[in-house]
Amino acid sequence: MAVEPADYDTWYGTPRGAWIGETEFRLILGLLKPEPGARILDVGCGTGYFTRRFASKGYKVTGLDPDPAMLAYARAHRAGTEEYVLGDGRRLPFSNGEFDYCISIAALCFIADERTALGEMARVCRRGLALGLLNRWSLLYLQKGRGGGRGAYRGARWHTPAQVQTLLAQLPMSDRRVCTAIYLPSGGTLARSFETALPRLPFGGFIAAVAQRPPHKWRRTSPAAPPASRPSAGSSVLKG
Repeated sequence: MAVEPADYDTWYGTPRGAWIGETEFRLILGLLKPEPGARILDVGCGTGYFTRRFASKGYKVTGLDPDPAMLAYARAHRAGTEEYVLGDGRRLPFSNGEFDYCISIAALCFIADERTALGEMARVCRRGLALGLLNRWSLLYLQKGRGGGRGAYRGARWHTPAQVQTLLAQLPMSDRRVCTAIYLPSGGTLARSFETALPRLPFGGFIAAVAQRPPHKWRRTSPAAPPASRPSAGSSVLKG
């Protein structure tokens, strides 16, 4: 059964959801390091949680999602001047290099043709992209991912850090980094202590992956038509 947008977004207001959302956002922001005022596309934005977070930092953000109900909720809860577009992650309705950066947080996990979607993200951004993915080498997978997944994770694709490195290696970007977070998904006091005390190990439930072009390749390329239309998929977060 589909999750109502309000229920989906309300999770971020719970103590566990707020901690996980903040941890993921800070990790992606710290790895990507977008310049002030950069244009960012959020692919699979859902209700707009991460879109709003980046917009609140002064970035010019556009959220894209295939679900009209999710977009209606996102538009009604804007943080500022961010925009929202209905669209397919495998056929982005933008020209080459239209954005400085692309982000996609736990949305690629639900797109069947992830390589096409990733190629589209690389096509429309000039500087780099950041992904949030689900880690098969994690306690979260043991709790929520086995047997096809439970709750918000049903049907999700779980990657290993090595698989993510392989995905990034196919992009025309040389600076690639992969790390994980959310070692204990309960979000309690012990989980938060582990998160700050442990070094970056490959066993967190959330994989953060960043790939960037060197500055001398930041020039805007000529517009090109995106590939033929394909059915799309939605997005998810570390819930349940």
